[in-house]
Amino acid sequence: MALEQDILAAVTPTQTNIIQLANTNPLYLDYNVHINNIHIDKTKPLWQYYFLCGFKGIQEHFNLPVSTGINCMIDGAIPASSGLSSSSALVCCAGLITVIANGKVLSKMELAEICARCEHYIGTEGGGMDQSISFLAEKGMAKLIEFNPLRATNVKVPNGAVFVIANSCKEMNKAATAHFNIRVMECRIAAKVLAKAKGLEWEKLLKLGDLQQELGVDLETMLSTVEQVLHPEPYSRMEVCQCLGISQKELSNILSQNTQDVASFKLYQRAKHVYSEARRVLEFKRVCDETPANALQLLGDLMNQSHISCRDMYECSCPELDQLVDICLQSGAIASRLTGAGWGGCIVSLVPINKLDCFLVKVQEVYYKVNGQRTAKHTQALFATQPGGGAAVFHEV
Repeated sequence: MALEQDILAAVTPTQTNIIQLANTNPLYLDYNVHINNIHIDKTKPLWQYYFLCGFKGIQEHFNLPVSTGINCMIDGAIPASSGLSSSSALVCCAGLITVIANGKVLSKMELAEICARCEHYIGTEGGGMDQSISFLAEKGMAKLIEFNPLRATNVKVPNGAVFVIANSCKEMNKAATAHFNIRVMECRIAAKVLAKAKGLEWEKLLKLGDLQQELGVDLETMLSTVEQVLHPEPYSRMEVCQCLGISQKELSNILSQNTQDVASFKLYQRAKHVYSEARRVLEFKRVCDETPANALQLLGDLMNQSHISCRDMYECSCPELDQLVDICLQSGAIASRLTGAGWGGCIVSLVPINKLDCFLVKVQEVYYKVNGQRTAKHTQALFATQPGGGAAVFHEV
């Protein structure tokens, strides 16, 4: 679901062929560049590069020989490096700006798919979940998002509880480290090893979801396949090469730029997490659709299982996130789990409405006010939210 927090941009198209960017936050310095001289430095994930990712994606999609210049002031209420997709929101904002400034038209679906690819310019091998919800969100509704083709289905969460976001105050920029991309590569290799074991043409397969689609089986069967084919012990580079019948150089071609030095891969754990998490997503939707009397508890159980799997199987949690999850559960939450890429950032809790005020006070006391650095941030770090709306354009009248 989209949060009620957002990225806002005030924009004036120009005939200068220059992108001029400014930010209301003085930590983010002004920036300008000629539209035909765009360079995105993968080694330095600065704020302006995320904007340029969105601009460049639209520029290349329409093959614009000359793009309209823009003067742009950015403002945002999404905490940076907190796992709440502030970078993806900025990419999507830039993509939308570029479409409007150049007088082009794209559907929300098309924008979501283009912007999902845009973040690859900065070296993040992400999927399209964040970009899809940025464009397709509807106020008051969660969305089940599926790919190939992209589609989004409304999911109405049962009454009686709200979602509360809590920031661990440990920042994590997924483009600045290899953690995120290593997991993507482990899933990619797992998909290829499983595909080869099943006699498929594995060379072009990149995703575990594509493998399931190719096999035409359900998630239970995929989980059984993982158990049968993969072993829990980490795979060395040599073992991966032996499984696929490739050379070390060919393996390097599969890996991303910042994962070339990874020595071993946990294929079993990552694949098991991905397929079990997909199963939990579908079960969550089923509970929301059927709304049994104990719906909130069932949803809570799924969220708690999700965090355990993220922590133990995908290994994308960290001590601060685990501590905050425990505190939220002890403070009255039905469930808590990390959200976003992990290794820092935020958690999301499902909290009964009648316990919300007490919950917020307890979490502030136990997690934030015991730490001076967190105390300064806690007014923005802990908040309840309902599903917000997606991207919108406001024209000056």
